[in-house]
Amino acid sequence: MDLNDRVALRHKLIQERLDMPDRLQRAEVLQSVLRAWLIPRRELTIGAYWPIKGEFDPLPALYRWSESDPDRRIGLPVVDKEHGTLRFHVWYPGCPMEEDAYGIPKPKDTEVFEPQLLLVPCVGYGPCGLRLGYGGGFMDRTLAALQPRPATAGLGYAHGFQMLLKAQPHDMPLDAMLTEEGVVWDKNG
Repeated sequence: MDLNDRVALRHKLIQERLDMPDRLQRAEVLQSVLRAWLIPRRELTIGAYWPIKGEFDPLPALYRWSESDPDRRIGLPVVDKEHGTLRFHVWYPGCPMEEDAYGIPKPKDTEVFEPQLLLVPCVGYGPCGLRLGYGGGFMDRTLAALQPRPATAGLGYAHGFQMLLKAQPHDMPLDAMLTEEGVVWDKNG
């Protein structure tokens, strides 16, 4: 699949996601899937994302996860323009926020940390941990740079599965994929 095909596929999948008449019901089910999947996890720091363009919102499930242990922290990404990567800043409900260069809210002046688990939004996904993102490469560069590499789980809706999606040289495979239909794969589970 060449770059132009990926651009067209992204637009198609984003529009399909926005047009889902039952997206809110699917999101409620995916909240339950995520909460159950997090129960046995041992990580204390999770990097997530602020949902845009009809993406699944992981923050309610993560806030519930964080309530049971004061050492648990949630982070949202802030773009490191110099390196084209993401840094994760602590987020909590009501924390000060500001918009980044892309108009996406980010925590303002909160602590930076390296997540042990990264929840990754997926426009689409394919076999063997493949993820189709927005095409900026921020997540792949971030995963390549983080040492140790955090565990990763993609979050998206089942409509995004693309059987014929092929890896590109820079693609970093995910460890798990969760949709409203359940855990699609989990290399550790």
